[in-house]
Amino acid sequence: MTEQRSERLPRAQRREQILVAATTAFARAGFAATSLDDVAREAGISRMIVYRHFDSKRDLYEQALARIGDIIQAATKDQISIATLESFIATAAAEPDGFQLLYRHAAREPEFNGIAEMVRRGMADATYEQIADRIGNPAWARWAADSIPVVLIETIMAWLDVGQPDPETMVDRVQSVIRGIINAARHGRDDDPSTATAAGRDQTPAP
Repeated sequence: MTEQRSERLPRAQRREQILVAATTAFARAGFAATSLDDVAREAGISRMIVYRHFDSKRDLYEQALARIGDIIQAATKDQISIATLESFIATAAAEPDGFQLLYRHAAREPEFNGIAEMVRRGMADATYEQIADRIGNPAWARWAADSIPVVLIETIMAWLDVGQPDPETMVDRVQSVIRGIINAARHGRDDDPSTATAAGRDQTPAP
């Protein structure tokens, strides 16, 4: 594609193209090691065109995170169910660079880890609303709610890293992991409250 032809794209379509390219470039090398020239090359356009749509590299990074966050929210509607779990995994499979950018790279970037933490906390709060009644003890319910998003994300990340094997069984595998956490929390619900509270704070089950 020549630059002259690339200019014919409508503004919204061009912006989306740049965000997709930026997501790939940032997921490959991280924020600090990726330049706007790298993003422009990934998109097949000039750096000047990137600047027409984004004020800075930081602005572009934040908008790339917002894009994948919006995609995930649209797929899950901030709910926890089998259907949304399927949508979450399907989104990760369709947007592996975006998934890794949000949950791996941004979490390690001092400038952006607050965004990743806000997303994780939102997942934990939504999970708590779904499972608290099933567990009973609030401390153990909070431990489970905090643990499930971490394990869910790391499980999907590992699955992406190894090439998405056996996609038809992935939902069942993840459900088994989630059930294991919930069962562990329910098993501990009659334990000493101080032990349960410590477990909830440390995000590790009591012995």
